[in-house]
Amino acid sequence: MASILRPALVSFAVLTALTGIVYPLAVTGVAQVAFPEKAAGSLIVRDGTTVGSALIGQTFTDPGHFWGRPSATAPMATNAQASSGSNQGPLNPALTEAVKGRVDALRAADPGNTAAVPVDLVTASASGLDPDISVAAALYQVPRVAAARKLPADAVRTLVDAATQHPIMGWLGEPRVNVLRLNMALDKVK
Repeated sequence: MASILRPALVSFAVLTALTGIVYPLAVTGVAQVAFPEKAAGSLIVRDGTTVGSALIGQTFTDPGHFWGRPSATAPMATNAQASSGSNQGPLNPALTEAVKGRVDALRAADPGNTAAVPVDLVTASASGLDPDISVAAALYQVPRVAAARKLPADAVRTLVDAATQHPIMGWLGEPRVNVLRLNMALDKVK
């Protein structure tokens, strides 16, 4: 029995040390050197205060700010500890009602906007924490934000253009806008 137990325990201890200590420390060290901002959580700091992360969406409800994707996290929106999607299929009546309610809220916030509502403004992402919206979703909100801030729509559109992140290498991914960064740029406009 001892001839079997000893090698098993040694293997267990060695593999635990390798996979539980050495490997995580090595990966963390490489990430800290190669991608220091991302390894630290992509935190966004304004005036010495951390206001959020570029990787986790935040809820904005003020008409003078751009709104992000709806969050499916519970019990509160954009709860990073409860990252998950709603798992509601396209035939689920609850999803249909949620989307209808979101469209109605967008229409009520900007009654003069008759453009089609971009789908990412009324459906949650798979994680429920998406920090980005499509360029179409940002442009859809320009009239409401411009009116609430008493700014020319062209000036707000310019901010959207400046905040647009283009696909990696020109083809990997879709153009997108980080809502927190866009709202921070908007807050700087006097």
